[in-house]
Amino acid sequence: MALRGGASGFLLKTVKPDDLLAAICTVASGDAVVSPRITRRLLETFAHQLPAAGDTTATKDHRIAMLTARELEVLVEVAQGYSNAKITERLFLSESTIKTHVGRILPKLGLRTRVEAVVFAYETGLVRPQ
Repeated sequence: MALRGGASGFLLKTVKPDDLLAAICTVASGDAVVSPRITRRLLETFAHQLPAAGDTTATKDHRIAMLTARELEVLVEVAQGYSNAKITERLFLSESTIKTHVGRILPKLGLRTRVEAVVFAYETGLVRPQ
C-alpha cells in the first residue's frame, strides 16, 4: 500500500493542473495532500478496524503518552484533515509552531508522514469518522 511506502499525496486522476502543482508544492514542503474523495475511501476502508463509539476498552497505543498535551491537540487537528494554516487559526498558534509540533510528533510516534499520523490517530481511536 502506498501509505506504508511513505506516500504523502493522494489525488484523483481528474485533478486540475493548478491543483496538482499546488499539491506537489505542499508535499515538497513537508505536508500531506489527500483529496476529500480519497479521504472518504480511506475511512471506508479502515472504519471497520476502528473502535466503536463509546468503546472504553479500545487499546490506546503507549506512544500517545509520549506526546505533550499540545502535540496531542495538534495531532487530532492533523487527523481531522486540517492544513497547517487552518490549525493556526483554530489553535491560535503560528504556522512555524505547528510545523515544529508536527516535526516532533512524527518521530515520537515512529511515523514518517502526516498521512501515517492520520491513520495512527484513527487506529488508536483518537479521532473517529464523523
